[in-house]
Amino acid sequence: MAGVKALGYTIPTPIQQETIPPIMLGRDIIGLAQTGTGKTAAFVLPVLNHLLKLPRGRIGAAIISPTRELAEQTCEAIDDLGQATGLKSIAVYGGVSMDQQIRRLRSGVEVVVACPGRLLDHLWKSTIDLSDLEILVIDEADRMFDMGFLPDIKSILKCLIKPRQTLLFSATMPADIRRLVYETLRNPVTIQIGHSAPADTVSHSLFPVKQHLKTSLLTEVLRCYETDSVLVFTRTKHRADRVATHLKRNGFRAAALHGDLAQNRRQATLDDFRDGSVKILVATDIAARGLDVLSISHVINFDMPENTDAYTHRIGRTGRVDQKGIALTFVTSADAAVVKDIESVLKTRIERRMLKGFNYDAPAPVVAATGPRRPERRPRVYGRRSSGN
Repeated sequence: MAGVKALGYTIPTPIQQETIPPIMLGRDIIGLAQTGTGKTAAFVLPVLNHLLKLPRGRIGAAIISPTRELAEQTCEAIDDLGQATGLKSIAVYGGVSMDQQIRRLRSGVEVVVACPGRLLDHLWKSTIDLSDLEILVIDEADRMFDMGFLPDIKSILKCLIKPRQTLLFSATMPADIRRLVYETLRNPVTIQIGHSAPADTVSHSLFPVKQHLKTSLLTEVLRCYETDSVLVFTRTKHRADRVATHLKRNGFRAAALHGDLAQNRRQATLDDFRDGSVKILVATDIAARGLDVLSISHVINFDMPENTDAYTHRIGRTGRVDQKGIALTFVTSADAAVVKDIESVLKTRIERRMLKGFNYDAPAPVVAATGPRRPERRPRVYGRRSSGN
């Protein structure tokens, strides 16, 4: 409660109010709620409360996260909410020194927040001991299975011999993922707050545009709209780099975020985005999970996401905790099917917009045909070659 008061929390969100009581009774939980509704505190608070009763220096709770960023943010929440408890946590993920993590683990922690692959590395090396584990949390459960982590999750579960309480939290839970989830829980309580759609605090607009005009349209939209922090989603890492470079050349404080960046650079970029040094973050879907920045005023889908779940998670980066948010999506003729699905989830037709003064008929740039370059032929020299230099 000291941590709760220090953070200024006064009223629990619906997902917190509904899930905390059964968690404290020891029930397995499937908690479904829109992004930005307080799911992290919904499991962190009862986990900390339970760990206060256990011996210190032993891992009593493990939280599995799909991304490094989400693991770090969950650790921060544990440290903030548990600041007066003396409980210690560690974020464990790949891309950084394993030796440093081992030293931290040997010093004694009660909570491990881990990405699946690195957690398995530690389990196989016996540098993490889960023999005393009492609570397992799988955060962003749908993405965990959807991103191909199911084999890793099953391998981790095989290492947990002792009976445990299992908690799964997510914004969405498709039927095929739900079947996988039920295999890992015992008589779970399912709690769903609202429906699996973006929060009602977000307004949605579509900008029909040809593919080759997207970068120009993005530049003009950013100049015309009054924004705070903007998150731009692209489909590929290369495009994220290209768009961010274009924006910087046009005077915007922009940066790219994707999986090819080293962990320290990814963290530095996120820190710059949080403190306002970077106002526009151009990212792949890696940022759709675990990016908790309350001041994001606009999410712009430079590329249409693959499905409605991905749209929900992208748009969930704005309009958080009852704040207003704006979602703008650039669409081409190839996106008609996904647009129809999103409108079905939203139960309304999304407004189509045209930017006044923008030349939607500009032709695509002519790219010179290129082929394998023929090596230059050296001039043929006739006569006897000198034996000297």
